[in-house]
Amino acid sequence: MRKIKIGVFGTNIRGVGLVKSFMLLNCEIVAACEKNSDRIKYGKDSLGDIPFYSDFDEFLNSGIDAVILANYFHEHASYAIKCFEKGIHVFSECISNGTMAEGVQLAQAFKNTNSIYFLAENYPQMIFNREMQKVCKSGTLGKILYAEGEYNHPGNPQDTKFKKDYNYFEKHWRNFLPRTYYITHSLGPIMCATGATPQVVTAFAAYAPTEGDVATASYGGDKAAIITTQNDDGSIFRITGCAAFGGHHNAYRICGTEGQVENLRGMDNKIMLRYNDWTKPEGKDEINLYDAQWNDKDEDLIKKTGHGGADFITARMFIECINENRQPEHPFNLKSAIAMSSVAILANRSMLEGGKPYQIPDFDNPEDVKLYENDTLSPFYSSDGREPSIPCCSHPDFKPTEEQVELFKKLVVEIDE
Repeated sequence: MRKIKIGVFGTNIRGVGLVKSFMLLNCEIVAACEKNSDRIKYGKDSLGDIPFYSDFDEFLNSGIDAVILANYFHEHASYAIKCFEKGIHVFSECISNGTMAEGVQLAQAFKNTNSIYFLAENYPQMIFNREMQKVCKSGTLGKILYAEGEYNHPGNPQDTKFKKDYNYFEKHWRNFLPRTYYITHSLGPIMCATGATPQVVTAFAAYAPTEGDVATASYGGDKAAIITTQNDDGSIFRITGCAAFGGHHNAYRICGTEGQVENLRGMDNKIMLRYNDWTKPEGKDEINLYDAQWNDKDEDLIKKTGHGGADFITARMFIECINENRQPEHPFNLKSAIAMSSVAILANRSMLEGGKPYQIPDFDNPEDVKLYENDTLSPFYSSDGREPSIPCCSHPDFKPTEEQVELFKKLVVEIDE
C-alpha cells in the first residue's frame, strides 16, 4: 500500500508530538510549515531533513496527501478550507472554528471537496474512555440520561517554563482563552461514548483571578466554566471546558436507567461500573471495580505515544479513513466538530449573560446559516491585528495588574507575530 504523505502545519511541541504517531503508522513526513524561528529549529531538530515552508500555499503544493493542523488553537478554519480546495485531507487539532462565521464557511466549503476531515480530539481514545465506550455499547446501562466530562488542568502560577513554551508573548491566544473554549477534551469523550450531540447550551463561571506578584498576562480571571447541554437524544451533559480547580484530573461519568460507569479521579485507569441489585446483568456484580485494558493489536505502539497512547489511536483512525475513502464517524467528523466549537463559543456568551440558553446551530439549515454567517465575534487577537471583540472572562473588565504584565514581559521574549 502506498505510503500516505503527511505535512505538519506548526512545529510546536504538539505538532512535532503528533508526527511521531504518524511515523509509527508508516506514513511519510514530507513537509512542514512554520514561520517562527525557534519552532523551525525545534522542528528541524525533531523531524530531520524535510522542507520547511513559511507560506502555507506553497506548503500545500509540496506533494502532501494530508495536513496536521497544529497551528494556533483558534485559527484552523481558514487553513482547513484551503486544504478542501485542493482535495488535501485534514487532521485538525482541536476546535474546528474560532468563530461562528467560520463554522458556516467550513460547512459550506466542505460540500465541494473530496477531502476527509478528522477532528484530532484524542481524549476519547484514552484507555479508560475506551472502556466506558465499550460499556455503553453493551447496552447494560439502559437509556443514557446524563453524563459528565471534566478536563481539569490547574497550573502552577510560578511555572515559568510553561509560559516560555506555551504563552510566549503578551497577545498569545492562551492569555485570552475563555474557560468554555477548550471544550473537546471534556465534551468529546462523552459524545463518543453516548452518541449524543448537544442542542442547547448554558454556562456559569467560577471567578477566582490569580493574585500577587506573579508573571502573567492572562485576561481570564475565571477558574472554571460549568457548562450544561440538552442533547438530541434527550440526555443532559455537564462539562467543564478546561477547568483549574482542586487536583488535576480527567474524569468522566455516564449514567443510564439501569446503571452507571465512571473512571475514578486520582486512581489512574480504575473503572467503577455500578448497577442496582435489580438491574445487574448476568455475570456482573452490583459494584464492579477494575482496571481498564487496551485489548488492542497495536498495544506496543500505543504505549510509545503521547496522552496515554491516545495520540496513536487517533492518528490510526484518520489513516484508516483515508485508506477506506470515508469520512469519520461521530464525533470526529466535521459536523460534530462544528457542534463542539459552537458549544465552546456560545457557552461563553451564556456565561457573559447570566446563563442564558443558546441553541446549537445546524449549518445544513439555511436559517441557522443566516443567523451566524456574519458572526465574527472573537475573544482573541487575530493574526491581522484585530483586537478581541467579546470578553473572555465572566467579569468583562478584569485584566492582569500592570505589575503582573511587567513580570511576564521580563520572563518571555516578545514576538511580533
